Amino acid sequence: MSTLSAKERGDMVEDLLPAAAHLVTLVHGDGGPRDVHQALASLSSSDKDVLLIVLAGLVNPDQPMSKALGWLDFNEFGEAVVPAWGASETLRDLVPEPVDVEDDYVDGVAVQRYLAGEQVAVTKSERLAAVVLAVRRGMSYLQVDRVRGLADGSTGVFITRLRAAYRKEGREFPELPQGSSGGVLSPEQVVEIRERSAAGAKDLELALAFGVQAATISAVCTGRRYAECGGPIRVKRENRPDRASRTVWGTSTPGFLGDGDAKELAA
Repeated sequence: MSTLSAKERGDMVEDLLPAAAHLVTLVHGDGGPRDVHQALASLSSSDKDVLLIVLAGLVNPDQPMSKALGWLDFNEFGEAVVPAWGASETLRDLVPEPVDVEDDYVDGVAVQRYLAGEQVAVTKSERLAAVVLAVRRGMSYLQVDRVRGLADGSTGVFITRLRAAYRKEGREFPELPQGSSGGVLSPEQVVEIRERSAAGAKDLELALAFGVQAATISAVCTGRRYAECGGPIRVKRENRPDRASRTVWGTSTPGFLGDGDAKELAA
């Protein structure tokens, strides 16, 4: 529901007001358990979530409990009771004290929904837990990015920055294998790495995207690793200048002029 706009939320609440009113009348004596079950069965899971909010909005939290529950003439055991009309305790008085949740608390349901690609708000700890779980399942950082609809490399950057933050705070970072299946790349990933490298992608960019070291990317692109896989192999660059460019004078004096310049100066 948090992904909806204010207007969409308002429309949904307005649409469910009749259902809320119906449920209220059933509970207050116009129906029985079977009627309540049928009323709820006609609603989707998301509708029920909104219905809870609508019903809560219909209740004044500052009214006395005697008024809120005064219509009940039986207890949870079905025994007849006399409403405590003189009780002054309010609904607000029943609200439990807030519980301090540690920063490292992880909601397992949120983690699973995150990996399923659902719209869910997660903390950094929960996102980290999701990445750890994904890697254990054999997923790469890039696959996590695509499940979440993130830009390639987002998960790798997140892990790198969070690891640095943990180190700065003196905290132990969870064991997290590099890449999928402990750094093993699939043939499809190898081809994609080589194609993206040939298109101009930097080694560091690809390393973050696939969750491996930059040295691994270099070895993949030059064919030193995964030679049996397809994809364009990076041509080894020759950084050493030829002999003519290193000769200024005819006497083999070291320099950086071309062959023609060397002859001209030698003359």
